[in-house]
Amino acid sequence: MIEKRTTQRYRVFKGGTIRFESSGITCTVRNISANGAAIELDATVTLPQSFTLAIARDNFVRNCRTVWRSERRIGLAFVQ
Repeated sequence: MIEKRTTQRYRVFKGGTIRFESSGITCTVRNISANGAAIELDATVTLPQSFTLAIARDNFVRNCRTVWRSERRIGLAFVQ
């Protein structure tokens, strides 16, 4: 497999929250880099085009967009 990422990703196992409008969905952050992350959800859900990923333990908040998706795993790109 050819690596297409421009920055190194780090494997993690952290609880996170996807926030949009007035909703929040818990997720597990499986890997993270300076440009994005991969998250895993407990169930298949429909997400808006853009949303916020928060990791409360790290005081981490980033605006995101989905770049790929499998059944319960989603690849995110952080947007400025």
